[in-house]
Amino acid sequence: MTVEWIHPGLLLIVGAWLLPLLKGKTKRLFIVFLPALALVDCLLLKRGTYGVVRFLGQELVFGRVDSLSLVFSYVFALLALVGMVYALHVEDDAQHVAALTYAGGALGVTFAGDFLSLFVFWELMALSAALIVWLRRQPAAVAAGFRYLLVHVFGGLCLLGGIAFYWSQTGSLTFGDMSSHAGSAAFTLILLAFLVNAAVPPLGAWLPDAYPEATATGAVFLTAFTTKSAIYALIRGFAGTELLVWWGAAMAVYGVVYAVLENDARRLLAYHIISQVGYMVCGVGIGTELALNGATAHAFSHILYKALLFMGAGAVLQVTGLRKLSDMGGLYKTMPLTLGLYMVGAFAISAVPLFSGFVSKSMVVSAAGESHRASIFLLLTLASAGTFLHTGLKLPYYMFFGKDNGPRGQEPPANMLVAMGLAAAACVFIGVFYALLYPYLPYPVDYVPYTARHVTATLGLLGFTALGFFLLLKHLDPEPIVSLDTDWFYRRGLSPSLALLYGGLERVEGFGGQVYDRVMQRPVLGAAELLRQLDTRVIDATAVGVGRLTQALSQRLRFAESGHAQHYGLIMAAGVLLAIAFAVFGP
Repeated sequence: MTVEWIHPGLLLIVGAWLLPLLKGKTKRLFIVFLPALALVDCLLLKRGTYGVVRFLGQELVFGRVDSLSLVFSYVFALLALVGMVYALHVEDDAQHVAALTYAGGALGVTFAGDFLSLFVFWELMALSAALIVWLRRQPAAVAAGFRYLLVHVFGGLCLLGGIAFYWSQTGSLTFGDMSSHAGSAAFTLILLAFLVNAAVPPLGAWLPDAYPEATATGAVFLTAFTTKSAIYALIRGFAGTELLVWWGAAMAVYGVVYAVLENDARRLLAYHIISQVGYMVCGVGIGTELALNGATAHAFSHILYKALLFMGAGAVLQVTGLRKLSDMGGLYKTMPLTLGLYMVGAFAISAVPLFSGFVSKSMVVSAAGESHRASIFLLLTLASAGTFLHTGLKLPYYMFFGKDNGPRGQEPPANMLVAMGLAAAACVFIGVFYALLYPYLPYPVDYVPYTARHVTATLGLLGFTALGFFLLLKHLDPEPIVSLDTDWFYRRGLSPSLALLYGGLERVEGFGGQVYDRVMQRPVLGAAELLRQLDTRVIDATAVGVGRLTQALSQRLRFAESGHAQHYGLIMAAGVLLAIAFAVFGP
């Protein structure tokens, strides 16, 4: 690596493991300074190729810097900074180390120019994200973390298998456009791995399973990196894949439908991650320049407003310990700042004019219209209305207003409010000054979001959605139910298979025990018995005989012990005379 190239991801990863060595104010300053330094590093990067390493005859590129990688790196580093400010009050080094390592892994994926370095950072993200879930240290979190890890190990194996096929077919590990390999095993496996991380149904149930179980601060990081790094990878390698158009549109509606059923505030927000990522997947599938710009811009916006929404829900969890909407209500009285900042995120995700979602989501919807995909256009519009219904209306109504069920909260620690304020300011800034974001998108932008037709249609859609919400309010009351998702198959649906598997393992264990008994145990025990008899009859008998002989000899010599020195002297003299006689007269 040259001096002009310092990998922002490695700054976070290496710095994270230095963190436990620090104490007090120095540690808190370092927690904020490290992601700030990574952000500055990203902003100073110039387009080009850096960090090239030769390995097994291949070039590994750790620094492919272009328009696409830069725009994702900016928002990843920015969220890492905002997230660490939000977590500044946490006195758990492990949480900070895991979060910074996770962010560093996402930046590593963003700048990877080859499949091998991509795979390394991809798996680092999976491990650190699972650790973030586990660090809540609750039984439900531990179980969810293991399920998360198992699903992502499956995805990692698919990615590794696809890389192996790709290498065998091309002799190269360069990560780029995969369209020329469509239909091959490499194309299919790598696409499948990316779709797992993008939480595309039915492969995405891990997301609403794991994210709500993380700590209040850890969930903020989880919302940003795994799914959006997958979107980056899909844009890089699979733009224009027709399958993604319909899959993404269905995904947008799927997340909204499941959010309707949710009572858990963070689980509701998790399902809306799936819905919003669906817009991005659909944009990647459409594949036009407007659609790809829209997917990129929406990923940028989504990272910030979704983090803000999870910060709001996390603040309520922090001060009340509550997650269920049916247990909340009346918190606007004691948490007005949290409510106001949350609503900025709610307006942004709902694509309200002057907020970030309005200038990013509409690019994807417009791309569907310009491509004459009427069905896709209608599905995305329907999902947009559902998003406002549940994230913009239902959740804040039952959390902060609604029936007062008794919880008495207070504003969260100051650092949490500051972080929420930074994210909220970014949501408004992008919505108003969108022209500052558009030049950083991967293709030239010829799109104006603030037209009279677009603003009027959006406000009309939002207005009718709000009217429907208040008219049907009694039917939207949250209920303490569990919604079955596709994770049922590996959480409960595989129980008969597990029983069968355990039965088979018991039979294998029994057969192995018999083999061990006949081949190992009996011969070994027989040899041990022979050695025992040898020890008893030969070695012990010899030792006893020697002991008895020694005892008899000592009895014969006792007469020489008189206690008088002259007697000992005479005996010694006699011995000397005998020795001289033997020497003189002996042979």
